[in-house]
Amino acid sequence: MNKKTKTAYVCDDCGADYPRWNGQCVSCGAWNTIKEVRLGAAKQDRTLRSGGYTGSRAPVQWLSAVDLAQSVRLSTGIGEFDRVLGGGVVTGSVILIGGAPGAGKSTILLQAIAHMAQRAIGVLYVSGEESLQQIAERAHRLGLSGNQIRMLAETSVQNICDVVDEIKPQILVIDSIQVMYDQNTDSAPGSVSQVRESASYLTQYAKKNNVSVFMVGHVTKDQSLAGPMTLSHIVDTQVILSSTDDARFRVLRADKNRFGSIGELGFFAMDSGGLKEVKNPSAMFLNRAEKPSSGSVVTVLWEGTRPLLVEIQALVTDCQYGNPRRLAVGFDQNRLAMLLAVLARHGGIFTASDEIYANVVGGIKVTETSSDLAIVIGIVSSLKDRIIPHDMFFFGELGLNGEIRPVANGFARLNDAAKHGFKQAVIPKANAPKKPIPGLQIHAVAHLADALALLADV
Repeated sequence: MNKKTKTAYVCDDCGADYPRWNGQCVSCGAWNTIKEVRLGAAKQDRTLRSGGYTGSRAPVQWLSAVDLAQSVRLSTGIGEFDRVLGGGVVTGSVILIGGAPGAGKSTILLQAIAHMAQRAIGVLYVSGEESLQQIAERAHRLGLSGNQIRMLAETSVQNICDVVDEIKPQILVIDSIQVMYDQNTDSAPGSVSQVRESASYLTQYAKKNNVSVFMVGHVTKDQSLAGPMTLSHIVDTQVILSSTDDARFRVLRADKNRFGSIGELGFFAMDSGGLKEVKNPSAMFLNRAEKPSSGSVVTVLWEGTRPLLVEIQALVTDCQYGNPRRLAVGFDQNRLAMLLAVLARHGGIFTASDEIYANVVGGIKVTETSSDLAIVIGIVSSLKDRIIPHDMFFFGELGLNGEIRPVANGFARLNDAAKHGFKQAVIPKANAPKKPIPGLQIHAVAHLADALALLADV
């Protein structure tokens, strides 16, 4: 006799489950995302022939006895990709790469495994969405040799692991995790439970057999990864491939990395030959107008392990309606409000009746505070209609008392800006180098009033 089938209600956005249907998910606040999921009465014992789910428990080991020899990195042959991954692909790791349709997820993975296959690294590309003919056409268009790349059209994770047992590749590509399914989970492919169980099954297999797995993931309309939040916890590394304001360029960002730094960025240019590395990303974001204009300021960010020069633009205009707008694109809106308050209190410049718009050119998201001084100077430059010289840049954190606080890696930022032809730097006094940098004039400031006084003399 078959046991009674049970049902559960699971949120498609965050994976929270409920005993009954609700209109709104209490966990993430989303509306109309709770779906009914059928649960099998008695699930089979899930086993993997070479590891993974087993009926017996794993052996206990001493930490000092764990073999570190297997923890090696394999280069993808793409320098920017390796940088984001922390130096290459760690054996037995699981990497989730997400991005909008057309961003180039499949393209960069196909290029990477083609480079790896040329170095006698066994690879297997599993496609659940595209046909093998479509992938072959893409490889031909990119000029890649497919002699060493093995392909498989399959969506069952059990069948995929059986094939991996037979051919034993070192690299496994799953395109995409949203269409994979676990035979022991009673729900449709793409559902929260299927994505979670399929990812968990493949991860367990990868850890037991030292197979490195790339999973392609879809994103939602707000550019966050689709599926349950547990998907991000299961994988070792999570990277997002996105477009910039210029559709020719792509930015690869590490949001999670157990084997490297998070926030690391890789830059690529998209052309008919696929994704090409951008060796000098600062030049990509410094395509400034030939004629200088007020409100345009250059700052030096620190992204991952390297400096990055970007342009920040500010526009201050008379309020057209009753309530002045404050709009920040590329950094936190609340930080803009705080900087305006400091500017009024310690700089004597009031903007309560003006509309203020600030933008980080190129689509870069600023997550550190070193751009505070540049943002404030840009606002004052637009308000006073004062042009900042093209060869001048600013960086520094602005405190609530008006002090200019130092930032990390100040000397490396100065050196990188000097290499790009900048002649003047306005920086925190604590970041002033002990030795002069050839060709670079340093203006060290300790307070917002000092920076504003310097601006008046420009």
